[in-house]
Amino acid sequence: MFDYETLRVIWWIFTGVVIIAFTLTSGFDFGIGALLPFVGRNDLERRAVINTIGGTWEGNQVWLVLLGGALFAVWPLVYATLFSGLYIAMLLVLFALFFRPAGFDYRSKLEDPRWRNAWDWGLFIGGAVPPILLGVLVGNLVQGLPFHFDSDLRPYYSGSFFGLLNPFALLCGVVGLLLCLFHGAIYLKLRTEGALHERALNLMRVLGPALLATLALATLWVAYGTSLPEIATMPGTDAASNPLAKTVTNAHSWLDQFAAHPWMFAAPAVGFGGLLLAWRTAITRNTGLAFVFSSLGISGMLLSLGFGLFPYLLISSSHPGHSLTIWDASSSQFTLALAFWITVVFLPIVLTYTRWVYKVLWGSVTPEKVLNDQHTLY
Repeated sequence: MFDYETLRVIWWIFTGVVIIAFTLTSGFDFGIGALLPFVGRNDLERRAVINTIGGTWEGNQVWLVLLGGALFAVWPLVYATLFSGLYIAMLLVLFALFFRPAGFDYRSKLEDPRWRNAWDWGLFIGGAVPPILLGVLVGNLVQGLPFHFDSDLRPYYSGSFFGLLNPFALLCGVVGLLLCLFHGAIYLKLRTEGALHERALNLMRVLGPALLATLALATLWVAYGTSLPEIATMPGTDAASNPLAKTVTNAHSWLDQFAAHPWMFAAPAVGFGGLLLAWRTAITRNTGLAFVFSSLGISGMLLSLGFGLFPYLLISSSHPGHSLTIWDASSSQFTLALAFWITVVFLPIVLTYTRWVYKVLWGSVTPEKVLNDQHTLY
């Protein structure tokens, strides 16, 4: 039904949709986990904070599993390069995520304050560390990673974990954390009342400007301090995947990429505009609309990243000609077509179920409600 070129573009879009869905849903999960020890002043308040995401955090995290599965099935060269070269960083993300199920399920098993306080800080680690490390990953994707392939297309990563911690990547890590904190504070304000509601509002007053300032700095850094390899020749957009078959010339800036397609400027405009409106709307107490604007802002920034990188998926800083694009890093046409139809059937089911879960579990969570439902809530 679709030719090879079209399927590659479709799967580039699908991959972007999964990334956006993961960021929007797990983003406020991570943010609330990172805010937990600071916004809750006693055990009941902290339990109320936990239960704002208690019924949905596991489903939200499934988007990360889907992203890993999509990379494995659709972009195998990207999967092999990332998961082998960035093994330590990926393990640190995984180890941090271990605190989340254990913290949610075991925190309230004992009434000892030391036990519960320890798990509160475990949930803080599980909420703060992943967005920082994933932000560092994004920063390195923008700058490029030192990898190359041999004649058998086996990837070789020549960098180190500490090499990932360069100034721009660390700035992106700060942006990732602030983004989750801001998104999480809005969601927390939306789901709570009283003192917790007011504390979330006060946090947003500070987090909004901090996020916009660091995001603007990162954007300027990308626009004037990074570049993309220029593809000179390649076999064709419908040829079999082989990243060694193309040649690249001198690099061009991200601004050149957007200037060549002016409609792309809509994405950063939506990104900055959405986050600015989210901040202004949230502090005027229209929290539902603020959450919509925050989601639009996050989506706009991720679309800006995707548009700026296109057609690249991974840029090699050591061997630019070995960089991976959507045209030379995908699985076979049959695999893409099979995965497409599986997605077309099951993705609407997943989205419908997710919408139903949020509808059923929606409502304000207060310390009084937690006290009255001691045995059914976290």
